[in-house]
Amino acid sequence: MEQKQLQLQPRLQLLADMVPAGSRLADIGTDHGYLPVWLLQQGKIPFAIASDIHSEPLTHARQSAQEYGADGIHFRLCSGLDAIAPQEVDTIVIAGMGGETIIHILESAPWTKTGRYTILLQPMTKVELLRDWLVDNGYRFVKERLVRDKDFLYPVMQMTAGSQPKLTPLQRCVGAALSDDPLYSEYLSQHIGRLQRAIDGMNRSNGDSNRQKAEEMMALLQEMEQERRRWQ
Repeated sequence: MEQKQLQLQPRLQLLADMVPAGSRLADIGTDHGYLPVWLLQQGKIPFAIASDIHSEPLTHARQSAQEYGADGIHFRLCSGLDAIAPQEVDTIVIAGMGGETIIHILESAPWTKTGRYTILLQPMTKVELLRDWLVDNGYRFVKERLVRDKDFLYPVMQMTAGSQPKLTPLQRCVGAALSDDPLYSEYLSQHIGRLQRAIDGMNRSNGDSNRQKAEEMMALLQEMEQERRRWQ
């Protein structure tokens, strides 16, 4: 009987494409376990740990592994990387959660800064906060990529240990290594629209602090518009 083939949604497919072949993978917040199941099914990796803070997603992940015949997954009920030993894995995926949660997970696992790991991050919120924190805390950007999934653009960051210069306000908002991505101009346009709406709200408010903040945001908006013109 032919094995049933799993199809990934675009966001997970980009992550799967960025996982190095032969990796020993930790998928943090695995949900249904689709990422490690697909990678094992394709023969791209020999081993994976699927972890989640809740038991129900791990139950779903076990069912996915059984349904698609994916052997080689260890399931861990834990917060972040708490139940994963540094020597067990060399690639870490933390995806589908907020930037603040990703920061907390990495803060709790300082061994991820030893330089032995490929770290793939896909934040759903607080992306700017996460980018700043990574640079300030011993990680460097290897690459960033964008993916469109259900009418949203999501960034995926490939990190490793190391240092790099502090991000500019523009890089903080629209990426440190995204300028060669085919969706970069669209990503800029989204940020420009969001920033313009925020400035309009500030201008309707009273107070010197709001006016000063609006002026700072206007300077960033102009820089974004100039950047978009360069890449259109």
